[in-house]
Amino acid sequence: MAKKIVVTSGKGGVGKTTVCCNLGVQLARKGLRVAVCDLDFGLNNVDVVLGVENMALYDVVDVIEGRCRARQALVQHPRYPTLFSLASNKISERYVSPQAIRLVLETLSPRFDFLLIDSPAGIDEGFHRAASCADEALLVTTPHISAMRDADRVASILRSYRFREILLAVNLVRRDMARRGEILSSEEISSALRLPVAAVIPEEDVYFLDNIAERSRAFKKLAERYLSEGREEKRPFMLGRWKR
Repeated sequence: MAKKIVVTSGKGGVGKTTVCCNLGVQLARKGLRVAVCDLDFGLNNVDVVLGVENMALYDVVDVIEGRCRARQALVQHPRYPTLFSLASNKISERYVSPQAIRLVLETLSPRFDFLLIDSPAGIDEGFHRAASCADEALLVTTPHISAMRDADRVASILRSYRFREILLAVNLVRRDMARRGEILSSEEISSALRLPVAAVIPEEDVYFLDNIAERSRAFKKLAERYLSEGREEKRPFMLGRWKR
Protein backbone atom coordinates (compact mmCIF):
# COMPACT_ATOMS: atom_id res chain seq x y z
CA MET A 1 0.00 0.00 0.00
CA ALA A 2 1.18 3.49 -0.83
CA LYS A 3 2.25 6.08 1.69
CA LYS A 4 -0.16 9.00 1.27
CA ILE A 5 1.36 12.43 1.90
CA VAL A 6 -0.61 15.66 1.61
CA VAL A 7 1.55 18.62 0.57
CA THR A 8 -0.04 21.84 1.72
CA SER A 9 0.61 25.45 2.70
CA GLY A 10 -1.06 28.30 4.48
CA LYS A 11 -0.30 31.00 1.96
CA GLY A 12 -0.51 30.72 -1.81
CA GLY A 13 2.59 31.35 -3.89
CA VAL A 14 5.08 29.66 -1.56
CA GLY A 15 5.91 26.92 -4.10
CA LYS A 16 3.78 24.11 -2.72
CA THR A 17 3.07 22.47 -6.08
CA THR A 18 6.69 22.82 -7.18
CA VAL A 19 7.86 21.11 -3.98
CA CYS A 20 5.27 18.35 -4.38
CA CYS A 21 6.23 17.61 -7.99
CA ASN A 22 9.98 17.76 -7.38
CA LEU A 23 9.62 15.37 -4.47
CA GLY A 24 7.76 13.01 -6.79
CA VAL A 25 10.50 13.26 -9.41
CA GLN A 26 13.26 12.47 -6.92
CA LEU A 27 11.39 9.47 -5.54
CA ALA A 28 10.73 8.20 -9.06
CA ARG A 29 14.40 8.62 -9.98
CA LYS A 30 15.15 6.18 -7.18
CA GLY A 31 12.84 3.62 -8.78
CA LEU A 32 9.81 4.12 -6.58
CA ARG A 33 6.32 4.17 -8.02
CA VAL A 34 4.82 7.61 -7.41
CA ALA A 35 1.51 9.25 -8.30
CA VAL A 36 1.16 13.01 -7.85
CA CYS A 37 -2.54 13.67 -7.28
CA ASP A 38 -3.75 17.20 -7.97
CA LEU A 39 -6.62 18.06 -5.61
CA ASP A 40 -6.39 21.83 -6.10
CA PHE A 41 -9.66 22.12 -7.99
CA GLY A 42 -9.92 25.21 -10.18
CA LEU A 43 -6.25 26.17 -9.69
CA ASN A 44 -4.68 22.87 -10.71
CA ASN A 45 -1.09 23.12 -11.94
CA VAL A 46 0.53 19.74 -11.32
CA ASP A 47 0.32 18.86 -15.00
CA VAL A 48 1.97 22.17 -15.95
CA VAL A 49 4.82 21.78 -13.45
CA LEU A 50 5.46 18.21 -14.65
CA GLY A 51 5.19 19.26 -18.29
CA VAL A 52 2.35 16.87 -19.17
CA GLU A 53 -0.50 19.38 -19.52
CA ASN A 54 -1.37 18.18 -23.04
CA MET A 55 -1.37 14.48 -22.19
CA ALA A 56 -4.31 14.14 -19.79
CA LEU A 57 -7.46 12.61 -21.26
CA TYR A 58 -9.38 12.31 -17.99
CA ASP A 59 -9.34 13.77 -14.49
CA VAL A 60 -10.35 12.62 -11.03
CA VAL A 61 -13.93 13.81 -11.50
CA ASP A 62 -14.23 11.59 -14.58
CA VAL A 63 -13.21 8.67 -12.38
CA ILE A 64 -15.72 9.57 -9.67
CA GLU A 65 -18.57 9.98 -12.18
CA GLY A 66 -17.78 6.69 -13.91
CA ARG A 67 -16.49 7.93 -17.25
CA CYS A 68 -13.19 6.07 -16.83
CA ARG A 69 -11.27 3.86 -14.44
CA ALA A 70 -8.76 5.31 -12.01
CA ARG A 71 -5.79 3.93 -13.92
CA GLN A 72 -7.08 5.46 -17.18
CA ALA A 73 -6.94 8.93 -15.63
CA LEU A 74 -3.26 8.57 -14.81
CA VAL A 75 -0.65 10.20 -17.03
CA GLN A 76 2.72 8.50 -17.18
CA HIS A 77 5.61 10.92 -17.29
CA PRO A 78 7.59 10.56 -20.54
CA ARG A 79 10.96 10.93 -18.79
CA TYR A 80 10.36 9.13 -15.49
CA PRO A 81 8.53 5.85 -16.20
CA THR A 82 7.48 5.22 -12.56
CA LEU A 83 6.04 8.74 -12.11
CA PHE A 84 2.36 9.34 -12.81
CA SER A 85 0.03 12.28 -12.30
CA LEU A 86 -3.70 12.46 -11.67
CA ALA A 87 -5.30 15.70 -12.83
CA SER A 88 -8.09 17.53 -11.02
CA ASN A 89 -11.06 19.28 -12.55
CA LYS A 90 -10.80 22.91 -13.64
CA ILE A 91 -14.33 23.70 -12.41
CA SER A 92 -13.83 24.83 -8.81
CA GLU A 93 -17.57 25.21 -8.11
CA ARG A 94 -18.29 21.50 -8.51
CA TYR A 95 -18.67 19.71 -5.19
CA VAL A 96 -16.50 16.63 -4.76
CA SER A 97 -16.83 14.73 -1.50
CA PRO A 98 -13.80 13.61 0.52
CA GLN A 99 -15.23 10.09 0.54
CA ALA A 100 -15.24 9.96 -3.26
CA ILE A 101 -11.61 11.12 -3.44
CA ARG A 102 -10.55 8.60 -0.80
CA LEU A 103 -12.15 5.79 -2.79
CA VAL A 104 -10.17 6.77 -5.90
CA LEU A 105 -6.90 6.96 -3.98
CA GLU A 106 -7.54 3.66 -2.21
CA THR A 107 -8.05 2.07 -5.61
CA LEU A 108 -4.65 3.35 -6.74
CA SER A 109 -2.81 2.72 -3.48
CA PRO A 110 -1.81 -0.94 -4.01
CA ARG A 111 -0.02 -0.04 -7.26
CA PHE A 112 2.23 2.68 -5.81
CA ASP A 113 4.81 3.33 -3.13
CA PHE A 114 3.84 6.98 -2.69
CA LEU A 115 0.71 9.02 -3.38
CA LEU A 116 1.60 12.72 -3.15
CA ILE A 117 -1.52 14.83 -2.72
CA ASP A 118 -1.25 18.45 -3.85
CA SER A 119 -3.65 20.37 -1.63
CA PRO A 120 -5.10 23.85 -2.15
CA ALA A 121 -3.47 26.55 -0.05
CA GLY A 122 -5.36 27.78 3.00
CA ILE A 123 -7.86 26.05 5.25
CA ASP A 124 -11.03 25.96 3.16
CA GLU A 125 -13.04 22.92 2.11
CA GLY A 126 -10.48 21.84 -0.49
CA PHE A 127 -7.75 21.68 2.13
CA HIS A 128 -9.83 19.43 4.39
CA ARG A 129 -10.78 17.23 1.43
CA ALA A 130 -7.11 16.66 0.61
CA ALA A 131 -5.96 16.27 4.23
CA SER A 132 -8.61 13.69 5.00
CA CYS A 133 -7.16 11.38 2.34
CA ALA A 134 -3.61 11.36 3.71
CA ASP A 135 -1.61 9.55 6.38
CA GLU A 136 1.16 12.17 6.65
CA ALA A 137 1.61 15.84 5.85
CA LEU A 138 4.32 18.09 4.43
CA LEU A 139 3.76 21.78 5.18
CA VAL A 140 5.48 24.23 2.82
CA THR A 141 6.30 27.79 3.88
CA THR A 142 8.80 30.54 3.15
CA PRO A 143 10.79 32.55 5.71
CA HIS A 144 8.42 35.52 5.32
CA ILE A 145 6.40 36.46 8.39
CA SER A 146 3.05 36.48 6.56
CA ALA A 147 3.65 32.98 5.17
CA MET A 148 4.73 31.69 8.56
CA ARG A 149 1.68 33.10 10.29
CA ASP A 150 -0.59 31.30 7.84
CA ALA A 151 1.51 28.15 8.13
CA ASP A 152 1.13 28.23 11.91
CA ARG A 153 -2.65 28.18 11.53
CA VAL A 154 -2.48 25.28 9.07
CA ALA A 155 -0.08 23.38 11.34
CA SER A 156 -2.54 23.55 14.23
CA ILE A 157 -5.30 22.11 12.05
CA LEU A 158 -3.02 19.39 10.67
CA ARG A 159 -2.32 18.25 14.22
CA SER A 160 -6.03 17.64 14.71
CA TYR A 161 -5.89 15.02 11.94
CA ARG A 162 -3.48 12.93 14.00
CA PHE A 163 -1.16 12.20 11.10
CA ARG A 164 1.68 9.77 11.62
CA GLU A 165 4.08 12.59 10.86
CA ILE A 166 3.98 16.28 9.92
CA LEU A 167 7.14 17.70 8.36
CA LEU A 168 8.10 21.21 7.29
CA ALA A 169 9.73 22.37 4.04
CA VAL A 170 11.11 25.91 4.04
CA ASN A 171 11.12 27.14 0.44
CA LEU A 172 12.62 30.14 -1.41
CA VAL A 173 15.38 30.73 1.11
CA ARG A 174 17.85 33.45 0.14
CA ARG A 175 21.25 32.14 1.17
CA ASP A 176 22.85 35.60 1.30
CA MET A 177 20.11 36.94 3.58
CA ALA A 178 20.29 33.83 5.75
CA ARG A 179 24.05 34.25 6.18
CA ARG A 180 23.58 37.88 7.23
CA GLY A 181 20.83 36.96 9.66
CA GLU A 182 18.26 39.08 7.79
CA ILE A 183 15.71 36.26 7.71
CA LEU A 184 14.82 33.60 10.23
CA SER A 185 16.95 30.48 10.22
CA SER A 186 15.43 27.06 9.63
CA GLU A 187 15.93 26.31 13.33
CA GLU A 188 13.99 29.42 14.32
CA ILE A 189 11.19 28.58 11.88
CA SER A 190 11.04 25.01 13.19
CA SER A 191 10.83 26.29 16.76
CA ALA A 192 8.13 28.84 15.91
CA LEU A 193 5.93 26.32 14.08
CA ARG A 194 6.83 23.41 16.40
CA LEU A 195 7.55 21.14 13.45
CA PRO A 196 10.72 19.36 12.30
CA VAL A 197 12.29 20.78 9.13
CA ALA A 198 12.70 18.14 6.41
CA ALA A 199 14.08 20.44 3.70
CA VAL A 200 15.48 23.94 3.24
CA ILE A 201 15.11 24.84 -0.43
CA PRO A 202 17.10 27.80 -1.75
CA GLU A 203 15.69 30.43 -4.07
CA GLU A 204 17.35 29.68 -7.40
CA ASP A 205 16.79 30.77 -10.99
CA VAL A 206 16.39 27.14 -12.09
CA TYR A 207 12.95 26.97 -10.45
CA PHE A 208 11.77 29.88 -12.57
CA LEU A 209 13.32 28.65 -15.80
CA ASP A 210 12.44 24.98 -15.33
CA ASN A 211 9.90 23.80 -12.77
CA ILE A 212 11.72 20.50 -12.27
CA ALA A 213 15.18 20.79 -10.71
CA GLU A 214 16.50 17.28 -11.20
CA ARG A 215 19.91 18.03 -9.67
CA SER A 216 18.62 19.91 -6.63
CA ARG A 217 20.36 18.71 -3.47
CA ALA A 218 17.48 20.00 -1.35
CA PHE A 219 14.87 17.86 -3.11
CA LYS A 220 17.18 14.85 -3.10
CA LYS A 221 17.55 15.18 0.66
CA LEU A 222 13.80 15.57 1.07
CA ALA A 223 13.22 12.33 -0.84
CA GLU A 224 15.88 10.58 1.22
CA ARG A 225 14.13 11.78 4.37
CA TYR A 226 11.02 9.85 3.40
CA LEU A 227 12.98 6.82 2.22
CA SER A 228 14.92 6.64 5.47
CA GLU A 229 11.71 5.91 7.38
CA GLY A 230 11.66 2.41 5.93
CA ARG A 231 8.98 0.78 3.82
CA GLU A 232 7.90 -2.58 2.53
CA GLU A 233 10.10 -4.33 0.01
CA LYS A 234 9.57 -2.74 -3.37
CA ARG A 235 7.56 -4.82 -5.82
CA PRO A 236 8.48 -4.87 -9.52
CA PHE A 237 6.79 -2.17 -11.57
CA MET A 238 4.50 -3.82 -14.11
CA LEU A 239 4.18 -1.21 -16.84
CA GLY A 240 2.06 -3.44 -19.05
CA ARG A 241 -0.78 -3.46 -16.55
CA TRP A 242 -1.21 0.29 -16.95
CA LYS A 243 -1.70 0.31 -20.69
CA ARG A 244 -5.07 1.65 -21.71
